[in-house]
Amino acid sequence: MPSYYMSEDLARFGAIAKTNPKLFDLFLNWYSTTMQKGALDEKTKKLIALAVAFAIQEPYCIDSYSTACMSSGISPEEMAEAVNVAAVIRGGGTIAHWVQSCNTFARND
Repeated sequence: MPSYYMSEDLARFGAIAKTNPKLFDLFLNWYSTTMQKGALDEKTKKLIALAVAFAIQEPYCIDSYSTACMSSGISPEEMAEAVNVAAVIRGGGTIAHWVQSCNTFARND
């Protein structure tokens, strides 16, 4: 069975611009400005983007930022560490919601 997400579809990212070019241009400006060196360097921002892409399970961003990281000289070990940070925070958030079950137990006692 073919994959639902095809890497060649990433090239069609800009197709949404046809619906509202002004909004797409605003997005691209926001994106490019955000990814420029500021308080954080560009390498750090790429690692954050990669980790977020994994956390939200966005395959196009995973492909894109894996390539961007490799092109910037970021090692597989650095990438894996960033992805592990995202995974452990996501897992911790799941566990932290246990308090909701505790609240339910307390209300029903």
